[in-house]
Amino acid sequence: MTGPQRAAATLLATALGNAVVVEILYFTATDAQNSMLAAGRFLGLHAAVLLALQLVLVARIPWLDRRLGMGQLTAWHRWVGIALAWTIAVHATLASWAYARIRDWSFGTLVEKWLGSLGTLAGVVAGTLLLLVVLASAKAARRRLPYELWHLLHLATYLVIGFAIVHQTVENPISQPALWAKVYWVLLWTLAIGAFVAGRIALPLWRNLRHGLRVSAVVPETGDVVSVHVTGRDLDRMPVHAGQFFLWRFLTPARWWQVNPFSLSKAPDGRSLRLTAKAVGRGTAGLRHLKAGTRVFIEGPYGAFTPAHRTRPATLLIAGGVGVTPIRSLLEDLQGSIVVLYRARSEADAPLLAELRELAAAKGAELHLVTGRTRDTTPAPLGREHLLALVPDVRGRDVYVCGPAAMTGAVLSTLRALGVPRTQLHAEIFALAG
Repeated sequence: MTGPQRAAATLLATALGNAVVVEILYFTATDAQNSMLAAGRFLGLHAAVLLALQLVLVARIPWLDRRLGMGQLTAWHRWVGIALAWTIAVHATLASWAYARIRDWSFGTLVEKWLGSLGTLAGVVAGTLLLLVVLASAKAARRRLPYELWHLLHLATYLVIGFAIVHQTVENPISQPALWAKVYWVLLWTLAIGAFVAGRIALPLWRNLRHGLRVSAVVPETGDVVSVHVTGRDLDRMPVHAGQFFLWRFLTPARWWQVNPFSLSKAPDGRSLRLTAKAVGRGTAGLRHLKAGTRVFIEGPYGAFTPAHRTRPATLLIAGGVGVTPIRSLLEDLQGSIVVLYRARSEADAPLLAELRELAAAKGAELHLVTGRTRDTTPAPLGREHLLALVPDVRGRDVYVCGPAAMTGAVLSTLRALGVPRTQLHAEIFALAG
């Protein structure tokens, strides 16, 4: 079993184990007054476990992140979030309907009870906030929202957890005096919240205090691409690898609240870090105006897009546009037979191309710049025929792909169609959970 498989199996076993516990809690409860109320409580118990699992998925626990990558964790976070929203919605509907029938309440009385009870009101607020977060994360909305605004809205998830814990505590959905039941819920929430606090607050604070990062230089690469060089203390002790990324905050009055994911565009050397970014909004466009000496706050490093997951001695690196940044970092770090395919509209639109050529020459790697508009090029750039022509032994290589989401998805589909095993496919997708 590979490292990613072990990590996935651990998460699955943990989730299933907790599901078994809450089902024991449910089936040993005896105070449900009708089947509708019983079904509502059954879903409420499972909603609490799903919410705790969400905390673990966004805690950015290093052991999980290094094996699964944030892209995989984010995908699971998204699906668990959708399941959680439906579970809470049905739980609330069944429980409200059951109490209305049992006590012969009108709709107006039901709403009055919702607003008049701390526990029920907390549950209503938690459910409403969760629905808003899910709607904001839908693809149609996500495409229209700036990353910074989406990230700010997503922080409402933490309010959901707080209100949900109040709801569960006050309403006491377990309805059992058993000590072991209370111990279970206290342990579950303590461990889930503890993992989140450790991964998202304590570890970043400790690393930033230790390393004291500052901008040392800002270097334009092409018209809309800029590199930012960062230095600090004891960078040789930072557990970072080629291909990984950080969440970056530049602590100026105008930017301190903005956080963006950028890969390292140079393999870490223990002396400095470098990110390279394309201006796609006001946040990234402002990078070229950073001054030397600006304080930097990082979260990370994150990502499983590293040499640690290689299964073969030969490697194919595929980059699209500014997705070249982790590819350039990997090329510097990898050994063995390496082929690099760099997709760009033109040579002028290919940042870091000169560095790639220099590195490829020094390491004896093949470098192919694939240019032109997709609709005007035959065979299709990075399509089946083109890939086989450029890399006939593609099935015997580990393949790392980073670029725009559409390109990455299309290339991965082509590689799977060519028979490249999934264990040899590695992709970096900047989709963040929480």
